Amino acid sequence: MRLGINLGYWGAGMDQDNLAVAQEAERLGYEVCWAAEAYGSDAPTVLAWVAAQTSTIDVGSAIFQIPARTPAMTAMTAATLDTLSGGRFRLGLGVSGPQVSEGWYGVRFDRPLSRTREYVEIVRKAMSRERLTHQGEHWTLPLPDGPGKPIKLTVHPVRERVPLYIAAIGPKNLEQTGEIADGALLIFFAPEHAEETTLSALRAGRRKAGLTMEGFDVCPTVPLAVGEDVSALADTFRPYTALYVGGMGSRKQNFYNRLAQRMGYEKEAAEIQDRYLSGDKQGAAAAVPERLIDSTTLLGPVERIAERMSAYAEAGVTTLSLAPAGFTLEERLVSLRAGVEALERSGAA
Repeated sequence: MRLGINLGYWGAGMDQDNLAVAQEAERLGYEVCWAAEAYGSDAPTVLAWVAAQTSTIDVGSAIFQIPARTPAMTAMTAATLDTLSGGRFRLGLGVSGPQVSEGWYGVRFDRPLSRTREYVEIVRKAMSRERLTHQGEHWTLPLPDGPGKPIKLTVHPVRERVPLYIAAIGPKNLEQTGEIADGALLIFFAPEHAEETTLSALRAGRRKAGLTMEGFDVCPTVPLAVGEDVSALADTFRPYTALYVGGMGSRKQNFYNRLAQRMGYEKEAAEIQDRYLSGDKQGAAAAVPERLIDSTTLLGPVERIAERMSAYAEAGVTTLSLAPAGFTLEERLVSLRAGVEALERSGAA
């Protein structure tokens, strides 16, 4: 199992801190540095900035939002980042959610599975430097009865095949990800529930493509907080968990809420959502069970974190991307170093 670092969303006065975190992660031997986007900073700009000031750590999008760009634009961006970074780019894609897709981008959140499949097909074809043609439900290239003609990408990526990941949560999305991607970007991954919530569907998709899990990157992002008082550390993640389980998406379309239900928290997930959507964010946070937080984060002293890392490795995780907590840069750097020490103690490296 390898380690990654997830910088999350850029901004909030932490720009230089995030760069320092990425550079320290590189020094410590972390494999990949991920950056996210929603409706603030865009991931490609952040990744280009980090890549320009590092030399060995991979940079990855977690995620580029599918409704934000045409597939050809994503192929151009991926090829450019791979070239500028010297072959260090990993392309992570995701459909985002209905509120962002329709409210920010003006793109209907419909048929996300077929849209993702078609998007990946076009990106793969464009990055292979074939002349780009496509006839599908969502895209037609070139447009018929017009001046457009098949064009091929002029940029040569460093690698013949840039690793492609998909952010996946639901069973159908996970199965399709196993079938068409090189890795899965996961969130709220609990080793105790890995088989029924995640791995069985990924494995089914790999079988559908005539493949095994060999070489497929199972990559969850896991918040990390180091200290002696596990309950107190868990409390720091209550607002975060409540936001996703209760407030992401709509009442009918909240993938994180459904995931919590599949992990056995049906009643709790309903209460968290009811409280959050009614405006009671504090009540929603208080309703999050500590065991849900503890099972989806890394909390405690280094020895306890090492034990949990062993569980992640045994569950099939191949890249464990850490999101170190901390209000100061030094706190985050301490967590980064503790992550390396914990992995070494776990024997899972």
